[in-house]
Amino acid sequence: MSTATDQESYDIRQQKKELRKKVKADLKLLTAEDIQSQSRQVWDKLIALPEYQSAKTVGVFLSMPKGEINTDFMLQHAHNNGKTLYIPEVGQNFEQSNMELVKVIVNADNAEKSKPVHYNWPRNKWGIPEPPSEMPRELAHPGDIDVLIVPGVAFDSQGRRIGHGKGYYDRFIARMRQKNDSKSGSLEPVLIAVGMKPSFVDTVPVSANDFMMDRLIFPNEMFTFERTV
Repeated sequence: MSTATDQESYDIRQQKKELRKKVKADLKLLTAEDIQSQSRQVWDKLIALPEYQSAKTVGVFLSMPKGEINTDFMLQHAHNNGKTLYIPEVGQNFEQSNMELVKVIVNADNAEKSKPVHYNWPRNKWGIPEPPSEMPRELAHPGDIDVLIVPGVAFDSQGRRIGHGKGYYDRFIARMRQKNDSKSGSLEPVLIAVGMKPSFVDTVPVSANDFMMDRLIFPNEMFTFERTV
C-alpha cells in the first residue's frame, strides 16, 4: 500500500527526470567555443575564492566529452599551484559502483606543467579520462579534501543541485562529512558547484538525501550560502 510519502518521492523523481531531460537538451546546443568560454569564466571566479586559494587539497571531476563544463584548465591550475588533486573513480559498472576520489600521483620528472595532468591518460568507454593502471591508488578519507568541485545537470539560486541520477556525489559527500567536528561548526569539504548557463534554473526539486552546495558558480552568476548541517 503506497503512502503520501511514497507518492511525494515518486513525484520528485519524475520532476528530476523531466528537468534533466530539458537541461541536457539545452546543453547539447552549446558549441565547443561556448563551452570553452563559459568554462574559463567559471574558473576565473573560482580560483579567486579564498577557500580555493587556501586549500591544500582539491577534488575535481574529469569532464565528459560533450555537454559539460570543461575542467582541463582547473586541473592544470590546481596542479601547477602545488595543490594535491583527487579525481573521481566509479569503476567499470556505473550502475552499481559507489564513487571514490583517488589521489593524483604523478612522476615529477615526467609532468608537463603546460598540459593538464590527465592529458595522456586512457579514456573509458564514456570518453572520460581515468587514471592509468600504474598510478598508485590512494583513496580519499574524511578530512583529506579541503574543497570539492561538484558537477551537476541543474542548479538553482538556493544551492540546490541534481546530477545524472545515480547519487554518486551525495553518497560520497555523506561519507566525507561523517567525522566533522561539530563543535567548530566546520563542514568539510567545502562544496563548490559549477555549471554553464543552461544549468541555472528557477527551481530544482530535491529529496531529503540531496546535499545543498556551499557555493554555486556560473559564467555570469555566483552564490554563497551559510551551511550549518
